[in-house]
Amino acid sequence: MIKKTAESPGLRAGLLFVLLLLGGGALPVAAQGPEKLPPDFPPPPFDQYFKHRVTELSDPGWLEEINPDNWPEKHAAMRRELQGMLGLDPWPERTPLKPVITGKVQGEGYTVEKLFFEPMPGLYIGANLYLPVEVQTPLPAILYMCGHSNVTDGEVRIGNKAGYQHHGAWFARHGYACLIPDTIQWGEIPGEHHGTYRLGRWWWAARGFTPAGVEAWVGIRALDYLETRPEVDRTRFGMTGRSGGGAYSWWVGALDDRVKVAVPVAGITMLHDHVVEGAIEGHCDCMYMVNTKRWDFDRVAGLMAPRPLLISNTDSDEIFPLTGVMEVFNRTRRLYRKLGVEANIGIHIAEGPHKDTQPLNAGAFNWLNRFLKGGDRMDLIDEPARRRHEPRELKVFATIPADEKVTTVDEFFVPAFSSPPLPGSAADWPGQRNAWMKALREEVFGAWPGEAKPTVTMQPEQVRDGLRLTRVDVTTQHPFVLPVWILQRADLKPEQVRGMTFQVLNEAAWEKFHQWEAGHFRAGAEEGAGDGAAFLRDQAARLDSSQGMAFFCPRGVGPTSLAALSKVKQTHLLRRFLLLGESLESGQVWDIRQAVEALRSLPGWSHQPLSLRSGQVVGANALYASLYLEGISRLELQDLPVSHRAGPTYLNVLRYLDLPQALAMAAEHTPVTLSTGDTTPWRYAQALTLALGMEDRLQILRPE
Repeated sequence: MIKKTAESPGLRAGLLFVLLLLGGGALPVAAQGPEKLPPDFPPPPFDQYFKHRVTELSDPGWLEEINPDNWPEKHAAMRRELQGMLGLDPWPERTPLKPVITGKVQGEGYTVEKLFFEPMPGLYIGANLYLPVEVQTPLPAILYMCGHSNVTDGEVRIGNKAGYQHHGAWFARHGYACLIPDTIQWGEIPGEHHGTYRLGRWWWAARGFTPAGVEAWVGIRALDYLETRPEVDRTRFGMTGRSGGGAYSWWVGALDDRVKVAVPVAGITMLHDHVVEGAIEGHCDCMYMVNTKRWDFDRVAGLMAPRPLLISNTDSDEIFPLTGVMEVFNRTRRLYRKLGVEANIGIHIAEGPHKDTQPLNAGAFNWLNRFLKGGDRMDLIDEPARRRHEPRELKVFATIPADEKVTTVDEFFVPAFSSPPLPGSAADWPGQRNAWMKALREEVFGAWPGEAKPTVTMQPEQVRDGLRLTRVDVTTQHPFVLPVWILQRADLKPEQVRGMTFQVLNEAAWEKFHQWEAGHFRAGAEEGAGDGAAFLRDQAARLDSSQGMAFFCPRGVGPTSLAALSKVKQTHLLRRFLLLGESLESGQVWDIRQAVEALRSLPGWSHQPLSLRSGQVVGANALYASLYLEGISRLELQDLPVSHRAGPTYLNVLRYLDLPQALAMAAEHTPVTLSTGDTTPWRYAQALTLALGMEDRLQILRPE
């Protein structure tokens, strides 16, 4: 029963503002905050955070542990990690490739077979296979991976294989077989590389999906196809490609020992360039693994060792800066030197921008000739690589197969989590719960710091009209210093307060809090000024004034809001987090944990009953934070997303569980009240709590 009180008008208005924040119903779309962020990008403190995290991840200490004796074991472990970060663990089934040759084109001294194959059922990949006219003995073969070349003839898609045809022609004219498959982004059947880059598909990260994994699998299955060709010497596979094709050369070379020699061109640089210097803004999602294990890119390069590797780039490439390329080379050369095979690594820097140039081509051709045909480094490349065909000549498909799955590959490439059956008995539940918690800590929240305690700085309190507002600055994770505001009656000591409600604010709720706090406590503003003041006064008597309230904005909300950034800049800032093996929202979960622990560390507050309250996407973060907090008296949530597909984004979470499963775990840990307009998505949580005899710990309410 709500007790009516007779507080001062200021106290009533203040507590009423709290009621508005804590009330039911969906919060409005975030408005622009009153305090603009500076124009620098990334804005502080995010710029400092990115520099700190990159420094941490770029530590070359992993190299110090390696020697010739332990490298095979460490190589296998690293390969397994990369396999997982590309969505390939477990390996997909090697289903029949079903190759179909749809035509042939005659060139000068070579032929081009137009064909397609299926790395997975329905994943149709068009390709061109270049062969010398006469093949007397099996040939060394080159798998050439395409970059982002959009080749069309009017409205007709030709595929980026046509944009890189000059490479295939050169290899075939010089005694190689060369297969050039399309990528899914710019092939004849349009797939997608731009999920987070342009389309807002943040669920890709939650699913553990990256198109880099698809392109890696296409390359591996392309090698499978080359092994079936009688013209090919399956012991002499080389691989190259530039830009996106350079990245795919890294993925395939790292994962498949059949690649005996590789020349990735303009396909790698260090994390510092991507995250701190902003090169990520020039790269789509196919350039990145889901960085769960928090690698820098020198580890990807190291997986080629001890096989021959030439790192190739131009000196004025803005999206693969020379300093980062040289750092990758120098670190990888250290590894080759430790393994006693320094002669197997080289660096080739040509003059120019991010462009497919003849000097780059000549360096690649020379390196591949040396290691696949016994050539000499002084051999001259006396013929430039030239385009010799009209693009339409190289088109593979007359019609697009009706059962194609290229356009929906993101929906099935990584196996989706499916809700498990309810446990047969209460004894079966701990195993499932513990497996989920282990996956969360290792594969989802693996970027969290250790059990570091938050640091707390008390700010001068403010008292007005019977209210005390105390601000506590909490360093949740360097350099994020995030305030917690504690609101209570001024005449009560903390130990006299009857419980605390800890409200985690989203951007819209922060706007209301900020307006009220500024209007009520600053510059002699009129009591109750601001949006909703009349409503607040009318409702003041409904709230028990002996309670305490705390308000908190995690990183990216309120004082560190990103709302002032353009949509594009917000996108690329969020992508930086992903490349560091985390997300903005997974960091927000950590902030909530730390802020609650900081509050409990204050004199008088350590033993207060504390309920945790929030809503929408931020409410889902509070839900996960509750799994790592002891002694929460109640978890009060409103209008949660029904799936991580709609947010919040945590790396890999949808490989293991979804929000209904998290809600069920939270209910075992802490009594939960969820207010939602649709109870249907939460039936799993209801059924599970019922099956375990703890249905009283989960209340799902539909607002009036």
